Amino acid sequence: MYDYDMLVIGSGPSGRRAAVQSAKLGKSVLVVEKGRRVGGVSVHTGTIPSKTLRETVLNLSGWRERGFYGRSYRVKQDIGAGDLMARLQKTLDHEVEVLEHQFSRNTVRTARGEARFISPHEIEITAESGERRVVSSAHVLIACGTRPFRPDYVPFNDTTVFDSDEIIELPRLPRSLTVIGAGVIGVEYATIFSALDVAVTLIEPRTTFLDFIDKELIDEFMHELRDRNVALRLGAAVNSIEVAENGRITTKLADGRLVSSEMLLFAAGRVGATDRLNLDAAGLKVDHRGRITVNPATLQTDVPHIYAAGDVIGFPSLASTSMEQGRVAACHAFGLDPPPPPEYFPYGIYSVPEISTTGLTEEEVRKKGIPYEVGIARFRETSRGHIMGLNSGIMKMIFSTKTRRLLGVHILGEGATELIHIGQAVLNLKGTIDYFIENTFNYPTLAEAYKIAGLDAWNRMGR
Repeated sequence: MYDYDMLVIGSGPSGRRAAVQSAKLGKSVLVVEKGRRVGGVSVHTGTIPSKTLRETVLNLSGWRERGFYGRSYRVKQDIGAGDLMARLQKTLDHEVEVLEHQFSRNTVRTARGEARFISPHEIEITAESGERRVVSSAHVLIACGTRPFRPDYVPFNDTTVFDSDEIIELPRLPRSLTVIGAGVIGVEYATIFSALDVAVTLIEPRTTFLDFIDKELIDEFMHELRDRNVALRLGAAVNSIEVAENGRITTKLADGRLVSSEMLLFAAGRVGATDRLNLDAAGLKVDHRGRITVNPATLQTDVPHIYAAGDVIGFPSLASTSMEQGRVAACHAFGLDPPPPPEYFPYGIYSVPEISTTGLTEEEVRKKGIPYEVGIARFRETSRGHIMGLNSGIMKMIFSTKTRRLLGVHILGEGATELIHIGQAVLNLKGTIDYFIENTFNYPTLAEAYKIAGLDAWNRMGR
């Protein structure tokens, strides 16, 4: 009756996982990707490029060794944009090759072109050459992702004023950078460039930022940023941005302050890339940011055979959760009931230093009225921290004093996104403080911080 059992629009984390899962169930699958190569925003302008850039910066700048050798220490004295791009291109080529091979061995077909609904079951695909064809599918997954929000008052020019997709191809390294938007993307890039000793000013119209992270961790993070001479302009809306003839960029804030820099990154939000999908023909609507509403349990839209997953449905907009959403959508489409998702998943922010969290924040525990105690460990208290030359890094653990159960783990510092998984496992298995006190951890490791923080909380809990 239809050309395909599942048609996936977009080949990012949710799209690729849905396509492969559908294929493994013996279904015919077509993935439509408008980019030059498969992978979507995650591979080409988002997750992989930004994390590769971060790793390159930390390696070439000698950032991790400065605790021993001083702030002026560098592995490479003159780091240029070319140094950053070389590793990036190699990584992206590898990611695309892996994905193409995964599609090939699972007999997932791909079509390069722009997808557009002409009915709930029919999609028109327009190739770069202008050639058009129409295909039909029993089920459709919209996994088109997002693109940067680009307001009219920002003079984007591809040379000194960038959005978060363009910044990975910057022509040269600036001596100063203004970042507008202290969300996850803005904070990551602000700290990455700061690690290169670029003078960074971070502007956020709200008085707080990253509000879903435990406040104590954010306070610690802000202290580190200020110590590195990152200028924070919180609670200051942007009135205008002007580029002078000499190329200098002046950002005028609502409180009257001026911020001058060589380059500017506008990272204040993203919008769903849904405007060219002709969703009306499918019977679908989007919100003011182009996002699609779905049933969180099944990922179905208002039209039952059409699903949506990934960044296009909004928070948490993580590659990890997007992959799982794609798998759940595919399983539901073909009558399989996937197991319920775990109660807690890890959230990782690849700033410098990293932030990772799982479970309840202290603010959430208080709001729920749960009696609790907190344990703190600092990385400099561990032998591995000394060996690595770490002067900073903190782990915060929250326990119920009534049940002794772990309620949340919050980490700021080197390796936070790796360390968090121990806490995630204990949380989802409903473990208690006793696990951390009685267990043996490799020595010397940063994971020892779990035992230190556990003992710290235990000492306060009156046993």
